[in-house]
Amino acid sequence: MLSRILHAFSAPRPVPLPEPDEKLALGALMVRVAKSDRHYDLTEIKRIDRLLTRLFGLGPIEAAKMRALCERLEHEAPDTADFGHVIRESVRLEARLAALEALWEVVLVDGESAPEELAVLDAAREAMGLSEADSMAAQALARGQA
Repeated sequence: MLSRILHAFSAPRPVPLPEPDEKLALGALMVRVAKSDRHYDLTEIKRIDRLLTRLFGLGPIEAAKMRALCERLEHEAPDTADFGHVIRESVRLEARLAALEALWEVVLVDGESAPEELAVLDAAREAMGLSEADSMAAQALARGQA
């Protein structure tokens, strides 16, 4: 009993999460959108990994590691708008539009767009400073990627 207590105190502490940059913020938003309908499945995970590979030039292993980190960030972050603000303040309009398209790809990957997913996507869009017209255009582009 005493050894278990001592072991609990000597166990390594979890590595602190980094402050999200625009890449981690987008990854965390993709995870949040995918999880928002309470159905986070392999199809969505694979799409997020492919998007991270395509958008940031990562290999498959690096993309999977980044997604795992983004899952932890998403879990710890209280507000969707925080991630959107990081993106808005860090990248140009073209990159924000690409981020919105990536979010739409995650929403559309399972063939359904749940109201919860759309609500998260809309909050992210607003925080990134993008319009509804931008969202409609990004959705059309994402449908072409599906």
